[in-house]
Amino acid sequence: MLGQIIAKHQIDAIIHFAASVVVPDSVANPLGYYRNNTVNSRTLIEAAVKGGVKNLIFSSTAAVYGNPQTIPVGEDAPTLPISPYGASKLMTEMMLRDVSQAHPLRHTILRYFNVAGADPKLRTGQSTPTATHLIKVAVQAACGLRDRMQVFGTDYPTPDGTCIRDYIHVSDLVRAHSDALRYLRGGGASLTLNCGYGRGFSVFEVIDAVKRIANVDFPVEHAPRRAGDPAQIIADGTRARRALGWQPRFDDLAMIVAHALEWEQKLKQHKA
Repeated sequence: MLGQIIAKHQIDAIIHFAASVVVPDSVANPLGYYRNNTVNSRTLIEAAVKGGVKNLIFSSTAAVYGNPQTIPVGEDAPTLPISPYGASKLMTEMMLRDVSQAHPLRHTILRYFNVAGADPKLRTGQSTPTATHLIKVAVQAACGLRDRMQVFGTDYPTPDGTCIRDYIHVSDLVRAHSDALRYLRGGGASLTLNCGYGRGFSVFEVIDAVKRIANVDFPVEHAPRRAGDPAQIIADGTRARRALGWQPRFDDLAMIVAHALEWEQKLKQHKA
């Protein structure tokens, strides 16, 4: 089926987004994650090679780094994932690099940091009602769609004890993909790039931002750590800026939260 689609539409580039992405779920169901994220990616890559596809952009993750020793973390840092999710993505990265050595398939691997926000024009946004992403959960609580939210771990070796993450606006991530596609179609060599801003915010800082911007308080419960969560991870995004000419436009936590909140309010109105 994939081969027929590639041939029929004369596809020259594939952007591979599909994956299972919940870290704790990967710890509980590693074989499911290796099947969906690694085995199925192999099937896609094989079809791309057989169909003569020239370019492939792969959605990878900062989870391939595990608990990095250096912050911010660059693309050449050791890849030591601490969850099956991160390992399943790293395996696909390895396959792509090997395939690109053996076949004329060039690739760009984009390692996402924490994607959040919504389209500023509210045409689209994250719609999964049971999403586990922090900003999504917090704005749902602010909108009354959850009666409380949980913080998983307050004893990490960070200033306030909660995990620190680099949050990237989804619209900037979209632009990174279009820049990567233009780069590959222009003859660029295969490469791996971080997609993040280079600044981090703790879980408590994000929750405070949501409460402030929504002007709403909501209960926050402290819960034990989740398996597979690193304490802190922040991107060194220098290479993406240099290689692609990528320039973020929404590098602001308050803006990311505001767009996510507006999108959640729109979803709530449609359900009313």
